[in-house]
Amino acid sequence: MTHHAPTPVRPRRTRAIPLLGLAVLALAGAVFVVRRPLMMSAPTCLAGRWHGCFDTFNGVVFMTLVSLPAAALVVWLSARRRRRAGVPSPWRRSLAEVGMVHGTLPFVWMTMMPGGGGDTVPARVSLVPLRDLVTMGPLGITGNLLVFAALGFFAPMRFAATASVPRVLALGAGCSVLVETAQYVLRLDRVSSVDDVLVNAAGAVLAGLASRRWWRTRTQAPPREPRPAPAAAG
Repeated sequence: MTHHAPTPVRPRRTRAIPLLGLAVLALAGAVFVVRRPLMMSAPTCLAGRWHGCFDTFNGVVFMTLVSLPAAALVVWLSARRRRRAGVPSPWRRSLAEVGMVHGTLPFVWMTMMPGGGGDTVPARVSLVPLRDLVTMGPLGITGNLLVFAALGFFAPMRFAATASVPRVLALGAGCSVLVETAQYVLRLDRVSSVDDVLVNAAGAVLAGLASRRWWRTRTQAPPREPRPAPAAAG
């Protein structure tokens, strides 16, 4: 009787290398496309000037890219500390936490930048679905898809309570509603549109589906330490 040797299973680290390579290539390609606007903001940002850097889209994107090594260092330090403490999945937890913040905060910052008539024009709201979608254009739609994409990608990897498509959708939509409400209340000369909420939520779901194989389930949660039994009354 002929026995076939079992097919070796590729380790997770080996399977992650091609994905990491593709992510690096995609990031490098995006930086190459927008290199000229970014380099225009580089002198102002590197000089530490607020005006012309943190109040412009190009400046925020430039600082987000510049701070990537610092974010990677935070991931490494956090994972190392958790690994020493015996926490399960230290790298996934650390990467998800840093990725959610570093990938979401810059986009939220850009959406909260006031327009030219900030605090002077009346607040505007658009509640008719799909009416503003045709006026966004490819760049506007892409930007709205990316606002909560990092949150949708990493949140299910970190929190089992968000590890389902409806919950990722609710998370993206809820965060978008908060942003649109803040734009309206603060009178930032922006239109608080229901289409922004729809596209933001769709971006979170699409990004979440891309990370679905790494979602955290409740069975992966660290077991609780047993409570000590109460001492018997003597």
